Amino acid sequence: MLLDTRYNELTRQVIGCAMQVHRQLGNGFPEVVYQRSLAVEFEEAGLPFQREVVMPVFYKNIEVGSRRVDFLVADVVLVELKALNELTAVHFAQTINYLEAYQLEIGLLLNFGEPSLRYKRFLKNQPRPLTPS
Repeated sequence: MLLDTRYNELTRQVIGCAMQVHRQLGNGFPEVVYQRSLAVEFEEAGLPFQREVVMPVFYKNIEVGSRRVDFLVADVVLVELKALNELTAVHFAQTINYLEAYQLEIGLLLNFGEPSLRYKRFLKNQPRPLTPS
């Protein structure tokens, strides 16, 4: 299996911004506080992003609805935020499902609710994890 490295630099920058937010705020705030703070970091880093973007949901290439995503960075990276005590396999499956439904290739799941920032990078066609890593 070939490793897809096209988005490594962009996802590295997003994760770096998230680490800065977590370093400043720690855990314990509602998700919206992290979302607003991450937007500040994206601005300072010069990353092109959209916050709370309404994205179409596709089923068999037919648009069947829409849902808001936390961030869309550079029109290619889905960024889903959580502020939970721990992530579960359901959160991982949800992120992979979003990539499929939104017809995007790359996504990041960021959890600010733990003592250290937890993040996971997802590719649209990667196998679904059974348990959080």
